Amino acid sequence: MWGVSYWVFPVISGLCWLGMLLGLLISWNVNGRPRYPSMENDQDVAYISDVGGDKLKPLFIAGSCVTTIFLDLSFLSERWLRHRGRLAANVSAIEKVLSGLSMAFALLGTIGLILLSIFDTRSHHTLHDIFLLLFILGYVVSAIFICWEYQRLGAKYREHRILRASFWIKLAFILIEIALAVAFAACNFRDALNAAGILEWTIAFIFTFYVFSFFIDLLPATQTKRGRKFPTGPQATQMQMEENDQYGQGYAGRNTVDSQRTLGANNVKTTIGVKHENGQAPVASNF
Repeated sequence: MWGVSYWVFPVISGLCWLGMLLGLLISWNVNGRPRYPSMENDQDVAYISDVGGDKLKPLFIAGSCVTTIFLDLSFLSERWLRHRGRLAANVSAIEKVLSGLSMAFALLGTIGLILLSIFDTRSHHTLHDIFLLLFILGYVVSAIFICWEYQRLGAKYREHRILRASFWIKLAFILIEIALAVAFAACNFRDALNAAGILEWTIAFIFTFYVFSFFIDLLPATQTKRGRKFPTGPQATQMQMEENDQYGQGYAGRNTVDSQRTLGANNVKTTIGVKHENGQAPVASNF
């Protein structure tokens, strides 16, 4: 059983972010896709900031704050668990620097997201765009550093496939988000506002998967409670074997008895009408 552990932080963060986005999007559609005061004349698709800067601004601010707080707790927990040896430890100084840089840029992304939700695009258009850029750059650069760190950890702890899985998930997030961010900026520059609006919603929903990826990173800590250290080398499979012991003992015991019976039965053979038991010929008799 997993139990309640550090993995709940990214789950809460991801669910809050996803719930906030769905609340804003569903509200806009249910209300007949209204035009907000912050929208341009030739704009039909509302941006997240258009919907979140109107009547649902409290939801936008609360969702952004809760999301970033629990995501930052995920970063801090991951660093603390590696320091305590409950996750794959950072051995080299470079890995520790990469971890520190990822947390620093994540903090910048946190500040950007909270402030852009407070300074709406209608009343503070320039500030809102600056904080939006800070939010995107902060978390993308943070993902680059943490992806670099995980690449080094995956090469060092090859027996733990979960590190490689997390690396590829975060790398996919980086590549996709950078491509979509460039397309979003190009559409804004060319005044293709509807396409830019669709891209903004897409970027936000993909961010959800990045948040949930930290669930994979923190899940192994459920197996290192009560002073247990993260297994390395031959110990990596020992932990998995111990988990299966309670299920395999009874079954293995039955198989052992059955095997012995089978071997005993097969150990009796007949040669020229004479039975040989246990591989030995019968002792000659005078009778």
